[in-house]
Amino acid sequence: MKKPSPKKTSPEILKQLDKIFQAEMAGIVRYLHYSFIIMGHNRIPIQQWFRAQAGEGMAHTTLIGEKITSLGGHPPTVHATVEDSEGHSVDQILEESLRFEEEALGMYKRLASLAARSNDIALEEMARQFVRDETEHVDEIRKMLRA
Repeated sequence: MKKPSPKKTSPEILKQLDKIFQAEMAGIVRYLHYSFIIMGHNRIPIQQWFRAQAGEGMAHTTLIGEKITSLGGHPPTVHATVEDSEGHSVDQILEESLRFEEEALGMYKRLASLAARSNDIALEEMARQFVRDETEHVDEIRKMLRA
């Protein structure tokens, strides 16, 4: 019996998915790290928010990893570098988070564009949902920085 072959996709899409996978893995590490170092009278709600972000990063990583294998790729075993300014104020941590989320948003927008050009509607819809999620994160962090 012949094994079914994976769906054909462009190498550019797989490369973008790999970048996203690595960035999301780094995000899990980043947000867990932040949850440990946050201090002060608002520690508990901020710590919980960072841990929720780590959990969402894991969910995104899982979906992206499954998509990579569905398209015949192999998810990377390394993650992107996690920037750490070693600044521990809430504002510094949120500024780092904002940069990370804006980069992720850009990667998902690029994926949505690539998927649209390849006529992969399912991938495009998945990417668009991630664009929505990341836009909400960027908006939320900007609001927290206004305090």
